[in-house]
Amino acid sequence: MITFPIAKINLGLNVVEKRADGYHNLQTVFFPVPLLDALDVQEMGAEFPSQYDCDLKVSNIHIDGDEQRNLVVRAYNLLKQDFPDMPRVHAHLYKGIPTQAGMGGGSSDCGFMITLLNKMFNLGLSDEQMIQYAARLGADCAFFILNKPCYAEGIGEKLQPIQLSLSGWYLSLVRPDIPVSTREAFALIKPHYPEFNCKEVVQLPVEEWRGKLTNDFEDSVFAVHPELGAVKDRLYQLGATYAAMSGSGSTLFALSKQPLNLDEFAQEGTFITTISI
Repeated sequence: MITFPIAKINLGLNVVEKRADGYHNLQTVFFPVPLLDALDVQEMGAEFPSQYDCDLKVSNIHIDGDEQRNLVVRAYNLLKQDFPDMPRVHAHLYKGIPTQAGMGGGSSDCGFMITLLNKMFNLGLSDEQMIQYAARLGADCAFFILNKPCYAEGIGEKLQPIQLSLSGWYLSLVRPDIPVSTREAFALIKPHYPEFNCKEVVQLPVEEWRGKLTNDFEDSVFAVHPELGAVKDRLYQLGATYAAMSGSGSTLFALSKQPLNLDEFAQEGTFITTISI
């Protein structure tokens, strides 16, 4: 069975409180983006055995680390604890979503794996149950069970679907070849409540978002990587109506009524694309 994990951007991202468990409470709006991975999962036959219950191969984009620590495998292993009769599987993950980009590629693979296994093996899990499993594996993973615009609180697992259409807008994405450490970004954050709540701001016309819709990580990340701040400034110069960093970076996105000319960003290691929403 094959599925196609999607990406996301954060429309506003505010770190409002430090929690007793060391995590942070957030306020953000997740918006799905039709940028895809491909995840193919097949039941493991006796003719192609593996030492692992979930044998994963990743292609197209290299991901550092042991593939058995990938969120796809961890999602399988988490469900296997409660559904021990679930068959062993081979999984092939073709990466199209840039990594370390603030676009939720790994979290999406996790959420879509949970949904695929639920359907493939008739586990009978509700959306809420799948959200609970996903939230145990990562802050953004729960969103990728619903895959619709959502306002999120907590660590990102408390989801409230919202009505939000960006039909008629162009979404430009620029992901420079600059890895950003999420841990480092959080370490420099000073939690506070924003002047404007992002759920309320996104109900305004996009033309009114600038100055009201903020990503708290920009201050800390741009201080370490001023090149990223320069990309955001340049997107405005090129005609963006609204531009921001997604998540903790390093993707910058822009909304515009006309496609932006991103040619100047085209260089080895930089991902650029424009999507008509």
